[in-house]
Amino acid sequence: MPTDTPRPGTRDRIVIAAARLLQRQGYVGTGIKQIAKEAEATLGSVYHFFPGGKEAVAVAAITYSGKEFAATLHTALELEDDPARAIEACAGDLAQGLRASGWTDGCPVTAAALETLGTDSEIQQACARALQSWQDMVSDKLLRCGFPAAVARDLACTVISTLEGAEVTAQVNRSEEPLLLAGRHLARLVGSYR
Repeated sequence: MPTDTPRPGTRDRIVIAAARLLQRQGYVGTGIKQIAKEAEATLGSVYHFFPGGKEAVAVAAITYSGKEFAATLHTALELEDDPARAIEACAGDLAQGLRASGWTDGCPVTAAALETLGTDSEIQQACARALQSWQDMVSDKLLRCGFPAAVARDLACTVISTLEGAEVTAQVNRSEEPLLLAGRHLARLVGSYR
C-alpha cells in the first residue's frame, strides 16, 4: 500500500540511525561506518553533514532522541490532569516501550552520558540539555497544578532521575516491574505534596 509520507532526507536518516544505534549499543559501541550503513548513506555524506565526525553525529542524535522522549513525556503529562497519575502513566509507557523493543531500546541519553563521564564534551552538554528539558517539562506541569516553584523543581529532578534509573534496572532485569514500581512510588510522592 503506497504511503504519502516522504522518506526522510539523508541528514535526517543519519541522525535517526545514529539515535537508534546509540540507544542499543551506546556511543563507544557505535561506529561511523555502521551509522552510514544503517542510514543507507555513504560515508562521504555522513562527513558532509557532520564534518566533526562521530561526536557531531552523536550530538545531533542525542538532541533528536531528547526531543523524541520529550514528545512522549509531554503526551503523558497532558493526558492526565492529575500530575501524580500523569507521572505514573509515563512510567507505564516507558515500560511498555522497553518490553516491546525486547529490552534493547533504553535511553540513548543515559547511555551516551555514562560513556562520556568526566569530560566536558559536546556529548555531555547535549545529554545535560536533554535531561534538563525533561525536568523542566515535569516542573512546568507541577507549577500549573499549583505546586510551589521550589517543590516543583525538586520533584521534577526526582521524577526524571528515578525514571532514568528505573529504566536501566528494567532493561538489565528484562522486567517492566522496576519502572511500574517507580511510577507508583513517584505518584505517591507527588500526591503527598497536595
